[in-house]
Amino acid sequence: MLKPLNEQVILEKEESSGETTTSSGIVLTNDKDDRQVIAKVLAVGPGKLTDGTREPMSVAVGDRVVFKSYASTDVTLDDVTYMIVKESDILAVVED
Repeated sequence: MLKPLNEQVILEKEESSGETTTSSGIVLTNDKDDRQVIAKVLAVGPGKLTDGTREPMSVAVGDRVVFKSYASTDVTLDDVTYMIVKESDILAVVED
């Protein structure tokens, strides 16, 4: 598993971004803005270090969040793809 540093958050994509694949393998996108996706928080860093003190993180492990997908760094580890984003690139927490 990955251990995030500072204000980084490890996510696992939960819902598709609106892409569908035809039986012949062609990827189709819809006309909606699909740069925002929902993902589950798997790990959070200790928080941003400012003037010698850590700022608390506003998300926690298990939260479902909306984030800017173009802001993520994708990492594949043991055949699982994780996304690493800065906390500031998370737009909202999805509440049930």
